Amino acid sequence: MNSAGRTKASVGPEGRTERSNLLASYHNHTTWSDGKASVAEVVARARLLKLAEVGISDHLTLHPSGQSVSWSMPPDRVDDYVADVRHVAQRSRTAGGPQVRLGVEVDWFDEQAETLGRVLDGLALDYVIGSVHFCHGVAIDATAATWQRWTPDERDAVRREYWRQIRRLAESGLVDVMAHLDLVKKFGFGPREPLDDLVDAALDAIATAGLVVELNTAGWHKPCREPYPAPSILHGCRQRGIPVTLSADAHDPADLVRDFPAAARLLADAGYDEVARFEDRRVRFEPLWSATGTRSCLTAPDPQSQAL
Repeated sequence: MNSAGRTKASVGPEGRTERSNLLASYHNHTTWSDGKASVAEVVARARLLKLAEVGISDHLTLHPSGQSVSWSMPPDRVDDYVADVRHVAQRSRTAGGPQVRLGVEVDWFDEQAETLGRVLDGLALDYVIGSVHFCHGVAIDATAATWQRWTPDERDAVRREYWRQIRRLAESGLVDVMAHLDLVKKFGFGPREPLDDLVDAALDAIATAGLVVELNTAGWHKPCREPYPAPSILHGCRQRGIPVTLSADAHDPADLVRDFPAAARLLADAGYDEVARFEDRRVRFEPLWSATGTRSCLTAPDPQSQAL
């Protein structure tokens, strides 16, 4: 058991199940943070989409300065958030589904690791998503204007620090899923020099910690026009045996499974044949086709153009 109370899941046949309806989506936001719909509205849409499981993972940002962050729930209301999700989950069970999983998306700050661990220890969650949104005290994905204002040297420094923070987040033992792994590319500003050594160190740390990486389809709808992570990084994950899950990073319930068929094809191309599912901070595995609810997407013509 690690410092956040998470039991590291073993990857093996005992973690796989056989069921007919397996469609799931975990990285989703509601009005508790920066989403457009309530928990109940997200779950209602998941029911219409015939999801077997839907996760609620609103932002929980413990900024070192103590300042509030616009996209995060107020940290002192996390218990109210948990109560709301559990209430809706109970109603959903009574209505015949979907199963509602309780999560949070936390921001990594080196100096807040101990505090974050204490907070997570007090929450009975199904999964914790870990993210890096801040480098050198600046939100790296808030606006393109920040990147335009930086010099090329400053951009390179941010990219290097970003991957160092990803490594430290993985090493912390506090999270279960690594979110939008190369978010630093969001606004389309590419590195001037290879960052392979830093990326490899981060992936090695993720593999050692036994974490899951999400293939996040939201990047297709950002200036970078590419999912997170890039296919080359996804292949690096596969080479290290890092498990994956599919995520839409939905802020609107209409997007709960946006571009999942195209993303499933990318996973298949990288050599994956299963995806991770979460409950009580443990991981189980389902066949890759369950990520879309149909096997046909894995053999159909490439649908990526539809995601653009």
